[in-house]
Amino acid sequence: MGTYRESLRVPVAWWIVSAAAVITLFVIVAVPAGTIAGLVVGGLAAVLLLTMLLRYGGARVEVDDRQLRAGRAVIDRTYLGNVEALTGEAARYAFGRDCDPKAYLVLRSYLPGAVRVQITDPADPTPYWLIATRHPDRLAAALSGHSVGRS
Repeated sequence: MGTYRESLRVPVAWWIVSAAAVITLFVIVAVPAGTIAGLVVGGLAAVLLLTMLLRYGGARVEVDDRQLRAGRAVIDRTYLGNVEALTGEAARYAFGRDCDPKAYLVLRSYLPGAVRVQITDPADPTPYWLIATRHPDRLAAALSGHSVGRS
């Protein structure tokens, strides 16, 4: 069985846009209300954005011999069925029009691929997990027990 680890961190562009937003808020408030007010508003915005980006980008996908962990959820590998790597339009449709409302989703809009993992536990109402990933082929290979070289 394969092992796999990936952190679903937000892209650098999101950090740049967030920094620009904080600077803009500082200027918008500091010019009419003063530097102290600008620092307070800018500081609060920075803390809020930092917290949001770290939480959203802190999701992890991990596969080992016993379990699959995706985001906050963990499942034993004995309950995993078919594994399908999705890229491009197939990944977009899987998260959109073709998505089952009962599926467990780890969606990150900035990631190009996904892996759909069927759940075979009869007591679990979730038909499958759909996990966003930068490396759908490697994650699928780790889940199915095959090896795929790094690209």
